[in-house]
Amino acid sequence: MELRKEKLKYIVAVVLYGTIGMFLRCIALPSEAVAFCRGSVGAISILLYLRAKGRTPDRAAIRANLRWLLASGFFLGLNWIFLFQAYLRTTVAIASLCNYMAPIIVVAAAPLLLREKPEGKKLLCILAALLGIFLVTGVRGGGRASGVVMGLLGALCFAAIVVCNKKLKDISGFDRAVVQLAVSALTILPYLFANNWGQSLLPDLRSGLLTLMLGVVHTGLAYVFYFSAMGALPVQTVAILGYLEPVVSVLCSAVFLRESMSPAGWVGAVLVIGAAAASEVMDGKKRG
Repeated sequence: MELRKEKLKYIVAVVLYGTIGMFLRCIALPSEAVAFCRGSVGAISILLYLRAKGRTPDRAAIRANLRWLLASGFFLGLNWIFLFQAYLRTTVAIASLCNYMAPIIVVAAAPLLLREKPEGKKLLCILAALLGIFLVTGVRGGGRASGVVMGLLGALCFAAIVVCNKKLKDISGFDRAVVQLAVSALTILPYLFANNWGQSLLPDLRSGLLTLMLGVVHTGLAYVFYFSAMGALPVQTVAILGYLEPVVSVLCSAVFLRESMSPAGWVGAVLVIGAAAASEVMDGKKRG
């Protein structure tokens, strides 16, 4: 029963992540302003949760991992800048699938960055994902092309976060999340000011409420569910259920936003998600 509860919490977290692009379309604010609020409000929400639980951040663990925490938070801020722009420049489905090339980028870069030997099965995953992203992004038009570029730049930053997180040692997921979210907000802040100097950033009521929701629910609550459940679930379960996020994004794009995708694009979506999930499952078997 307890395991089922943790699995449900994890599913809720990844489903919340998967709906972010859909809600972003309904907010009349610059995407970087939404990203800044998400990082800052999310960090505050997690701190309040820890305080309610009678816990405080482990300062010693944070200091010991500070270099990699700062780096990962910086790349998280860049990932949100690129990804949120991709959501606005192309379909939510294409932006999400481009972003989810990150595990494949990590696999491709592992021999150089992590000194891990390439495996035949993982090379097949890379080829399948590349074919899939070609099918998904086989579109014409400047707007969509720039969205694809933004999504892939987001994936590169996401891959950098994964590499940085592999360097972290003896630090809880909550402490890691608080620092990374706070640093991500600080990373976005100069870009926010530079891009919107002299402009009013006061949102209307709907945009303000949706932005607050993305910070409290889609970040604070989702991170709490994500990290508390991840520690209780088998590694392979985490790897497989994690890929509900791009599936939810694709479905939201098609069902709620009425964004069309060609039959070839649907095949590509399956290839990208399947290749990334297969690669994660292989890693899960090793860790398990």
